[in-house]
Amino acid sequence: MPSPVPAHPPLRVAVLGCGVVGTEVVRLLTTQASDLASRVGAPLELVGIAVRDVETERDAVVDRALLTADAESLVERADVVVEVMGGIEPARSLLLRAVAGGASVVTANKALLAQDGPTLYAAADEAGVDVYFEAAVAGAIPIVRPVRESLAGDRVTRVLGIVNGTTNYVLDKMASEGLDLDQAVKEAQALGYAEADPTADVEGYDAAAKAAILASLAFHTRVSIEDVSREGITSLTADDVLWAQRTGYVLKLLAIAERGTADGVEGVQVRVHPALVPVSHPLATVRGAYNAVFIEAEAAGELMFYGRGAGGEPTASAVLGDVVSVARHRVLGGKGPIESRYADLPVLPATSARTRFQVRLEVADRPGVLAQVSTVLASHDVSIEAVRQTPVTELPDADYARLVITTHAAPEHALRSTVEAIAGLDVVRRVVSVLRVEGA
Repeated sequence: MPSPVPAHPPLRVAVLGCGVVGTEVVRLLTTQASDLASRVGAPLELVGIAVRDVETERDAVVDRALLTADAESLVERADVVVEVMGGIEPARSLLLRAVAGGASVVTANKALLAQDGPTLYAAADEAGVDVYFEAAVAGAIPIVRPVRESLAGDRVTRVLGIVNGTTNYVLDKMASEGLDLDQAVKEAQALGYAEADPTADVEGYDAAAKAAILASLAFHTRVSIEDVSREGITSLTADDVLWAQRTGYVLKLLAIAERGTADGVEGVQVRVHPALVPVSHPLATVRGAYNAVFIEAEAAGELMFYGRGAGGEPTASAVLGDVVSVARHRVLGGKGPIESRYADLPVLPATSARTRFQVRLEVADRPGVLAQVSTVLASHDVSIEAVRQTPVTELPDADYARLVITTHAAPEHALRSTVEAIAGLDVVRRVVSVLRVEGA
């Protein structure tokens, strides 16, 4: 039985957006009202839900009397504004209006935060109100608060994460069922994991926005989505996935933010790209539409956060956790952490990042080929960790063989020039693929 709620005026909550996530937020605010009031120390009164079209059919949990198309007026009469509408505008203008009016903000809008979060943070700091955004990065997984608060006394060195459930589902299906990319994407769309236009997922834009947010938090430095080197999964084939398995890896789309150096300058490298993850690494076991974030810190060591990264219910769970936090601050006093950007590290070019690579080649099936390829690698200061050469058994008359080379860590710019040189060798029929190896 909930504890008695102290006598305190209700806190007025406005919700912007009533799609899948917004509907679940409304459901939790409605069905768990008593518990939420006990946790906050005051009732939470839902005063309105801003939507584009008030006539659209809604879930029965949504009280149609609360629907309004006048979002501007709604935010001006709220104590807490929950934004789950997405996009840059009008979300940015509405949140700035809410903050100017003294309302605390909870948002799941990764695109807005990655593009122009500092504007919102600065406005909220000046107004003395909270901006919370746990749901913007990995759905129900509590990752923002641990990085922003729990690890505030530590020095994070690297963040490595699967932060897009759609691409993880697609790659998992390609690995487990042998589907090609288009087939796996269509299956993801049928299950509601991917939008009708899956570009934001498969081209890595969604993951890049989340990488920018995580990098900003972990390294106390402003990082925008424009700073993130991005490569999606559209060039991957079923053959790439098969060879990953044959060589002891799993293909994942990773968001990576880490400390690094370029020309003697310390900074932050932030990138999103497909990568081969050793089967022994915890991220290799993340299946389906799940997300996971792996953090390396100097004192804490290695930490992993795992769970459902998308969908209405998981995202709404994270949103409501933030609502309780900002509401308690309004009842009891105090304020959550402000933007931490004291480090102001430069964002280094992704080409300066050091990583391992796996290069697959089709080469002439005759002696001396490996020696020629090795000579090119050595001349570019790229050393070989492992080599695997196999004949093309499915084509008995083939006059070429497959060569798989895994390198030791090297700067990406060195690897690119190396691959160009290898491709120019007479004994190389073609460069089949070049994939990074992470987590080893």
